[in-house]
Amino acid sequence: MSQDLVVILTALNLEYEAVRRNVTDPRPYRHKHGTRFETGTLRGSSRRVALGLTNKGGHSAAVIAERAIEEFSPTAVVFVGVAGALWDATKLGDVVFASHVYAYHGGTSEDDGLKARPRVWEAGHGVSQLGMHLARLDDWLDTAPGAADRPRVHFGPIAAGDIVQNSKISAEARWIREHYNDALAIEMEAAGVAQAGHLSGAQVAIVRGISDYADGTKNSSNDRNWQPRAAENAAAFATRLAAELMTDKEQIEMTHDDTNRPGSRPTTQVSPVIHNSTVGVVAGSVNNNNIHTNSKPKITTAADLVAELDRFAELLKQHHAAGDLDDETWNEALVELNTARKSAQEGTPESNRKTTIALKRLRGLIADLAELAAKLAPLVAIAGGLS
Repeated sequence: MSQDLVVILTALNLEYEAVRRNVTDPRPYRHKHGTRFETGTLRGSSRRVALGLTNKGGHSAAVIAERAIEEFSPTAVVFVGVAGALWDATKLGDVVFASHVYAYHGGTSEDDGLKARPRVWEAGHGVSQLGMHLARLDDWLDTAPGAADRPRVHFGPIAAGDIVQNSKISAEARWIREHYNDALAIEMEAAGVAQAGHLSGAQVAIVRGISDYADGTKNSSNDRNWQPRAAENAAAFATRLAAELMTDKEQIEMTHDDTNRPGSRPTTQVSPVIHNSTVGVVAGSVNNNNIHTNSKPKITTAADLVAELDRFAELLKQHHAAGDLDDETWNEALVELNTARKSAQEGTPESNRKTTIALKRLRGLIADLAELAAKLAPLVAIAGGLS
């Protein structure tokens, strides 16, 4: 199933219901292995989302996130829920948008103590920029701007591990605050979702509402009062972010289409005459004295698409040789490109769907390289058209 939507995942039913209240006409969607999702439209817009429940813990979150990415090939994955604040500057009810995710349980035990060896995933530049923009607009919640109880949006690292942190004085609590002292909040699922997004080339955003201070007050009456409010705040920001991610995608695709550039005028051919011969240049647009070729190659068959993918592979190789792609991203990009090429050669509706998914994952891996992303965008659209 390949369509333009955002996947929104939560770990708890309370968080799921908070998101679901922002969705109209939710309809059940069953994965072939039994995982249940719901698809619907964000309230007040035409933007579609797929909702899923991962349950607690990073391992479950990673599996369900990967399953959702494979099934829906989404524009992005947004993980939403509550978290504990590590520092008093982040208030109850505030929202934290993860700039980084620390998988803090990585380490090595030595004679002189436990040494941190974390894995870290950084939020994509475009997603972070959009989140900051929405925070500045400050119109994502239905309360008056400037109100004393209006939550703030914070941007910073989130620590994720596989145990519930409910102390400020335990040995592990002290260790976390010592080694990850820039982390704003702590929770259990973000590392799994971030890893799934990284391996799949999907954009990921982690949005958490602060329901406690990880200080021994979990399950208290105060925590039970704040959990629903924190979940509602996180859901409000996350659903607004999901809608804007779809808008952002459309604008990027329009930018890559040369015919939409201001000041361009379409033309079919520029033919200067030299003596008795005509030299023709097929062009998409002419702007001043510059000729811009049409960004969409003429592809009508699966064989044409395979040929274009081979040409794209050469471009990818050049960027890797130039140092634009690190080895890890390069290797993952090759896997997706080879998958797309193999599926395209089969030429069946099912294989074309696999081609589209692989190319969308590849697009996520190279999103920061404008030239490559622009070359790949029409191939993604064409692969979908061949289905």
